[in-house]
Order: sequence, then structure tokens, then C-alpha cells
Amino acid sequence: MFKTIVNDIDSVFARDPAARSRLEVVFCYPGVHAVLLYRLSNFLWRNGFKFLGRFISYISRFITGIEIHPGATIGNRFFIDHGMGVVIGETATIGDDVTIYHDVTLGGTSMAKGPRHPQIGNNVIIGAGAQLLGPIIVGNNARIGSNAVVVKDVDPDTTVVGIPARPVAEKTPPDIKDGSFEAYGTPKDEQTDPIVAMLEHMRQQLEQLQARVAGLEVENNELAGSARNWETKGDGA
Repeated sequence: MFKTIVNDIDSVFARDPAARSRLEVVFCYPGVHAVLLYRLSNFLWRNGFKFLGRFISYISRFITGIEIHPGATIGNRFFIDHGMGVVIGETATIGDDVTIYHDVTLGGTSMAKGPRHPQIGNNVIIGAGAQLLGPIIVGNNARIGSNAVVVKDVDPDTTVVGIPARPVAEKTPPDIKDGSFEAYGTPKDEQTDPIVAMLEHMRQQLEQLQARVAGLEVENNELAGSARNWETKGDGA
């Protein structure tokens, strides 16, 4: 458990350029405090001290603004950046090397027994304000864009954005898989929200139609002029 805690602290340096020292991380990062208290509450929960585990998670929420149910399963090197408003439900599962930003919810949508919260793979980034609802599966290396609402499974190596979330990249760029970090899980290249892309496509089609209509009007005016000329010649004859 001690090694896991050390890894949680050290993982901050790979994902937050503002981190300057372990002392700063330990004392000034509420996301780290929430994870440390989760590790303790989860240990108590798994060993039958459920009320005590739940009480510690409540104290953690009061201190950090982050709510992690002690029954959740969270892997190594988990980092919550900023953190305020994060909610992680009881049956949620989170893999290794996952990053979550503030206002993220891993929530349930039913009272069914068994898993009812999201199941998150390894090396996943979930952007600020994203809402992941139900027992969906998010594959390894996936990226969830800021403010996305995810209610369906996300394939590995895929970036999703929008409401409801839709894929914008079939594969995660190779440099991301090699260990570099992409803040907030949001694409920074020409790829964009699929709704915006659809609207842009419609705008282009409208411009083409307008150009075609203008051309037809010119042709119509030319034909009308020719018809008038023929009528004038006919009258003169």
C-alpha cells in the first residue's frame, strides 16, 4: 500500500507542470489528499469496517470537495487534477495511470445489483465536466473530452466529445501511447466536435447550392433575353 501511495504522488509530476516538489504535492494538492484518504477508506471497507470506511470518505469529501465511495476499485498512479466536484460511485472501476479533472462524475443510473457505474481502463484521460453514466466500459488509452456526456461504451484508443459523446478519432496518436500526456483529453488538431463538423459540412453544401442557384439565375436571364430578342425580330418581320 505504501508503494502505491508513493506512485500516486510521483505520478503528479508527469501530468502537472505546476508541480515543483513532493512536499508541495503532499500538502497542496486536494486530488492527492482525496486519493490517499480513499486508499485508507477502501482498505477498511474491504476488511469489513464499512461504516468507518464510509465515514473517512465523508471526511475526505468535506476536506477536498471530491467524493470517492470506498467501495470503488482504483488502480495505481491515479491522479485527480484540481478535483472539486468529482464524484466516483461505489461500483466504479478505474485502471492504472488514469487522470480525471474537476467536475467529473462516474455515476450510476439504476438500482440494479452488480456493477452500475463506469468501468474505466488503463491510461484514460477524462476532461473537466465530463459525465460518464451507467455500467459503460471505457477502453484503454481512451480520451473523454471536456463536458462530454458518455452513456455508451468507448472503444480503446478512441477520443470522444460532445453531448451525447461521439468519437472524433479512431486511434489515439502514437505519441500518446508512448507515454506523453494530453491535458483534458481534448483534441488539439484539425479534428473537432462531430456536431460542429456536421454543421460545417452543411454550411459548405449551402454555399454550393447558393452558387448553383446564382448560376441558374444567370442562365435564366440570358435565355429570357434571347427570347425577347427573337420576339423583337419576329415583330419587325
